[in-house]
Amino acid sequence: MTSPPAKRQRTENAPITRSDIWHIDGSVVLQVENTQFRPPDQSSVEGCPVLELQDDHVDVNYLLKALYSPCTLLFPVIAALIRLGRKYDCREVLDMTVERVTFENPTTLEEYDALSVVVEAENTELYFPTRIVFDMGSPFDLITLVRENNILTALPCAYYRAILYHPSSFLVGLRRRDGTSTTLAAVDQHRCTQGREKLIKDQFKADSTFGWLRVRDYGDCIDPSSCNKTRTETLECLLDVLDLWALSPEVGCKVLELCDPYKERRKRSVSESRKKIWDEFPSYFDLPPWAELKNDL
Repeated sequence: MTSPPAKRQRTENAPITRSDIWHIDGSVVLQVENTQFRPPDQSSVEGCPVLELQDDHVDVNYLLKALYSPCTLLFPVIAALIRLGRKYDCREVLDMTVERVTFENPTTLEEYDALSVVVEAENTELYFPTRIVFDMGSPFDLITLVRENNILTALPCAYYRAILYHPSSFLVGLRRRDGTSTTLAAVDQHRCTQGREKLIKDQFKADSTFGWLRVRDYGDCIDPSSCNKTRTETLECLLDVLDLWALSPEVGCKVLELCDPYKERRKRSVSESRKKIWDEFPSYFDLPPWAELKNDL
């Protein structure tokens, strides 16, 4: 039989302090470790009862702030709300928080594109979260959070964002803004390494993102010499760098040096291949198909 978790011990000699969450009209005081919180209620009662919780006072502080001042939330707040929401079976808090996570890590290519901007001049793809404020180390922390809490629909996208980092980071980790480091578990290191390698290889297949570079000439091309020169130079450049652009439609493409019919053919080819890659996305990370990925909290 598994023993119940030990209760968090309060430092006996430490003074009791009030948090900045202290509502005069509150009717209950929550005490976590040596910190007291007084949540608001409909009525004011003299001599509020004290309910002691066996949790981290930082987590509880995050929870109460999220409940009474909803806004864009820091990633540590998201993690705390999921932990406490599951522990106390607070479905409203849990569902609200998971919705933020899945919004930022969608299951459709259209939703993914809505959160991303490709900067062709810098050969990079930028992601602009709107519901969660991420730290430098959050991409790895997010993977651990969603995997350990069975938010499985968010995993493929979370893995992809992680593998956009240099592969050495899978082993050495990422440094958070506060100076601490976050590392991936062995299972996540394996999935990221394998997924990145497979995607880099597949993005150059004939029916994939850069497959258009392998077609020497489209039948309706009006300037084969110039277009093939652009195609050859672009392919050589991409192979020299050999980075990951499987979902980036414009990176590395000298579109302005292609004739209009070739541009149109390339555009259709990239669009179709990106959809194909997305449909198969979970398999790159040893995950079940999209239809079988479920959240089980």
